[in-house]
Amino acid sequence: MSAPSRITFLGFGEVGQNLAAGLRRLASLELTAWDILFPDPDSLPYDHAREAGVRTAACAREAVEGAALIISAVTTANSLAAAESVAPALSENTVFLDLNSIAPSVKQQAARVIDAHGGQYIEVAVLGPIAPRGLATPMLLGGPHAEAFLPAAQGLGMSAAQLYSPTVGPASAAKMCRSVIIKGLEALLAESLIAARHYGVEDTVLASLGDLLPNADWPALARYMLSRSLRHGRRRAEEMHNVAQTLAEAGVDPWMSEASIQRQAWAGAHAALAGCGSLPELLDTLLRSNGSAGVPVC
Repeated sequence: MSAPSRITFLGFGEVGQNLAAGLRRLASLELTAWDILFPDPDSLPYDHAREAGVRTAACAREAVEGAALIISAVTTANSLAAAESVAPALSENTVFLDLNSIAPSVKQQAARVIDAHGGQYIEVAVLGPIAPRGLATPMLLGGPHAEAFLPAAQGLGMSAAQLYSPTVGPASAAKMCRSVIIKGLEALLAESLIAARHYGVEDTVLASLGDLLPNADWPALARYMLSRSLRHGRRRAEEMHNVAQTLAEAGVDPWMSEASIQRQAWAGAHAALAGCGSLPELLDTLLRSNGSAGVPVC
């Protein structure tokens, strides 16, 4: 499969912006984007697209017309709808990279929609935050078209992309099961450390975790994970709904994941606090938020 010359982003949030920044180094590429917030010229996605030199389309179908590669990075709840909205407008053999964090069964539905209209669906499981590595973030590719696309992906700068499965579903399953731990750990740290700060024992709790991961800087790791959960809690809560669905479809009761949904949604409601000073300062602010009518400021 030859390297694409025209690439379209569906969704231009954090993922799309970071990948577009990496692709701008290839002068031969034409980059187009569509985001549901583009109709508002004052929206952040629209501003970021214009600043990055990415063409902003008037609608999703216009964005994908003539594109050789589509990168779908929308909100979890809109992932299937995004595929359905553009499928009739795809050119023959257009590659559709689905980077969304959704259950394997939902990706399989999206694959059927794209393939039925002549596209080539490839599921992508992104194994890590998209910043700062961008295109070089570890990614698992899955589906019958993934192997043929891999050289083109690496040529675009996806140096850590690897073929995972010739079928759609396993890569997403790996992502979802990983999220049980990652998003669950974020939720556990928030719940534990806010309470520990109330009792003045957070340093003891963090120091004791050295037996779990001896080489980890737990105060720094906790500060990082709490800030990620605060900034992206709403999105993580949506993803954890898909995690719970993935577990349920495997016959596993998703008790822990369902609890994580609540804590991640709570964190997302406090997104403005993500930049609050040190870990103790952040914990103090979050502690004050319990039972308050609004969200305290730093």
